[in-house]
Amino acid sequence: MCHGFTGSPQSVRPWAAYLADRGLTVALPLLPGHGTRWQDMQITTWQDWYAEVDRELRALTERCSKVFVCGLSMGGALALRLAAKHGDAISGVAVVNPANKLHDAAAPLLPVLRYLVRTTKGVVSDIAKPGAQEVGYERVPLHAADSLRRFFGQVDSELPGVTQPLLVMTSPQDHVVPAADSERILARVSSTDVRQTLLERSYHVATLDHDAEQIFRDTFAFIARLAPEAADAAQEGTAASGGA
Repeated sequence: MCHGFTGSPQSVRPWAAYLADRGLTVALPLLPGHGTRWQDMQITTWQDWYAEVDRELRALTERCSKVFVCGLSMGGALALRLAAKHGDAISGVAVVNPANKLHDAAAPLLPVLRYLVRTTKGVVSDIAKPGAQEVGYERVPLHAADSLRRFFGQVDSELPGVTQPLLVMTSPQDHVVPAADSERILARVSSTDVRQTLLERSYHVATLDHDAEQIFRDTFAFIARLAPEAADAAQEGTAASGGA
């Protein structure tokens, strides 16, 4: 399970916990340069972020008979690249508000701007639910933003290599990643088993928002449909809890 750019596992931990509570093995890595201070992102690139989730995936494939990849925002792009690269080793992909492009008007200038301006204001806690907050950086190093721009271009070119069953969960009211990114992803992947659900009451960080429970339920149902043993494990866990 992959978190987003400048964020941390905190943004997807309830999602991971829901699946773990139903007997699934869940890996929730902290991406390099994240979860500490924004200055640490200055020395990381998209290759570092991808390498971390790739390592976690390889470890899971040694322990689990079926592996699914999930992600929020940039984490969705990481999950899609894993799917494109690892093929049959991945049984399915579930993403929430997956990012496909930097939409800021200054994005094309980042290769130059990153040498002139060190940081820009970050975007965190785009959440409709009162009181819910995302832990993330308040500043974004332009070096990292430019690397993110290049990463999105790389992933976009690889989307036709995604053939696995795909669940895309999209917030129409997202103020960070427009719903058009989800539509482009759906149009470019080669998956034939594709499902999309709309998160009508949530903003970008929907995993902490009003529709979080819908995300959790839909993801588990998606996994259980493709890996019936997951549903069996959940039922056994429920029975054990009831008998305790």
